[in-house]
Amino acid sequence: MKNIFLITKREFLTQVKKKSFIILTLLAPLMIIGFGALIGFMFKANEAEYKFEVVDKSGIFAGQLKSTKDITYTFVPTNTENALVKNLKELKGSDGILIIPELKDKNFDALENGTKLLTNKKIGVDTKSAVSRDLSEILKKEKIKMLGISEDRIVNLDKSFKIISQNVTESDRPESDLAFGIKTALSFGLMYVVFMFIIIYGVRVMRSVLEEKNNRVVEIIISSVKPFELMMGKILGVTLVALTQFIVWIAMSVTAAFFLNTGFAAMQKNIPAEQSEVMKNMDFQQIATEVSHILLDMNYVGIISVFVFFFLFGYIFYSSMYAAIGSAVDNETETQQFTMFAIVPLMLGLYGSFTIMNNPDGPMAFWLSIIPFTSPVAMIARIPFGVPLWEILLSIFLLIASTLLMVYIAAKIYRVGILMYGNKATLKEIWKWIRS
Repeated sequence: MKNIFLITKREFLTQVKKKSFIILTLLAPLMIIGFGALIGFMFKANEAEYKFEVVDKSGIFAGQLKSTKDITYTFVPTNTENALVKNLKELKGSDGILIIPELKDKNFDALENGTKLLTNKKIGVDTKSAVSRDLSEILKKEKIKMLGISEDRIVNLDKSFKIISQNVTESDRPESDLAFGIKTALSFGLMYVVFMFIIIYGVRVMRSVLEEKNNRVVEIIISSVKPFELMMGKILGVTLVALTQFIVWIAMSVTAAFFLNTGFAAMQKNIPAEQSEVMKNMDFQQIATEVSHILLDMNYVGIISVFVFFFLFGYIFYSSMYAAIGSAVDNETETQQFTMFAIVPLMLGLYGSFTIMNNPDGPMAFWLSIIPFTSPVAMIARIPFGVPLWEILLSIFLLIASTLLMVYIAAKIYRVGILMYGNKATLKEIWKWIRS
């Protein structure tokens, strides 16, 4: 244990003293925010405003077809149609002509089939859909008038049936859509944290092993400590590096949330009048109260406990595999043929867990959360929705047993592979190392 502690300490200090670690730790949250802002800016920058001349021969749409912030409709006399179509290519200040034919014998299908949008530039599918949607809404109202049905009755008919569900085995209160949304968001968040943690820091363990092997430093270290101690020290050292980064990021997030909340309170005073009405209609206090009740009803102690356990044991399970891969190869190019054994099960657990949102107690959810290769991701995805205790205990037992077995196998590969040079390891040779 003393040697493992010393190696863990050395690995931790070596990693955190690097300039790249400090820069990444401090700038990573800002880079993520900046990247999101850049993507939003790119979408915003690619938006366009269109101006269409409307030739309405039916007389239905005049006064009802309203312009939006993206599309401006300008009605023109019907006798200007030919001139506009003829000069459309050179027409300035207009992007196209919307030609609506006459409505004959109340044949709305013929009107729809005869409507044309002629443009002098490329327009996207979203713009076409927006024009179609605007016209459809007006035609719908006209059809309602023809049937002699009031618009209020149609609105009442269109109302969706909202059913209140309640799981009597878990709570004495009905579960709202907001509660399910919060559980889903929490499930996705925890699942992605574990997935990214294992991938990023598992690869870091592999590269650290590979670097020392190529530098021949490991030959000196192995003379003083056992290969198993060296491997576990590296795994635990990188674990502490990752936890340090997460603690810094959490502290930065809490600080940013505090200042953003203060800034939002100050910004509310400057909200325009037309938007302030919308804000008044939204009962933020009621929403906040409902969210707090939902969070308090959840077994957050159990969620955190299960998360921490599967987080750590899942990482040790896969980082042992990564350490074995790093010891068995001579360069990063050769790692590609072996890393799929670690990445593919994680991907199956990740994408298979999407089905959990629809049926948290289904057979797919059960087996993904029981099999050790996928349980570190799948069980964490299930836990916000509630999991029977016996399933959690069974999954924990299997994961502990599998982790110990994986560490044992990885140590046997590491013991031989760490001193092998210039010989490309094959699966057959690795199997011999495990059996020796």
